[in-house]
Amino acid sequence: MTARTHDVAALTALILYVIAVPPESLTVATGLTAILANQLGGIAPDIDQPTAPLWRNLPVGRYFGRIFGALVGGHRFFCHSLIGLAAFSVGSLLVLQFIQPLLPNVDISFVWVAFILGVLSHLFMDTLTKEGVPWLLPLPYKIGLPPVRQWRVTTGKKVEMLFVLPLLIAIATWLCASNYSELAALLQNNLTK
Repeated sequence: MTARTHDVAALTALILYVIAVPPESLTVATGLTAILANQLGGIAPDIDQPTAPLWRNLPVGRYFGRIFGALVGGHRFFCHSLIGLAAFSVGSLLVLQFIQPLLPNVDISFVWVAFILGVLSHLFMDTLTKEGVPWLLPLPYKIGLPPVRQWRVTTGKKVEMLFVLPLLIAIATWLCASNYSELAALLQNNLTK
């Protein structure tokens, strides 16, 4: 899937989580940091390719991207597996705990969940593509849905752009609209500082 589709999928997953498990309190800092973390999580598994946004935006980033990609086995290998998910989980938690003193009004556990939801949404969306995802690495199988490869989405092509992306936008909009009262109450009653 393209970065845009991953962004919308990550946000949709976060909206669904907030509706299903409403936070008891939510500061402005936590909300904004969670959205940022969610969007970073939505593209994080693609750091295994030298053309990833992270590498493109760093000086000499393409070189670091090539080295990192080689170390993790290339695109859709380690970073797109349950082992990679565990590494992202531990790594992001350590980073968040390290920067916690700089962000005293931020609920780090909620931000961490937002990041992991972004990573999970990325892996799920890539499971829908023709390439599939090696969820069970080190087993050498890529898993894709639906099971018939020809029925899966080709990244960046018409099905993704004209069906998958608009469907995700529609789902996110529907979730917000159908849960407007709960989301408004969350923002009005719990959003502090």
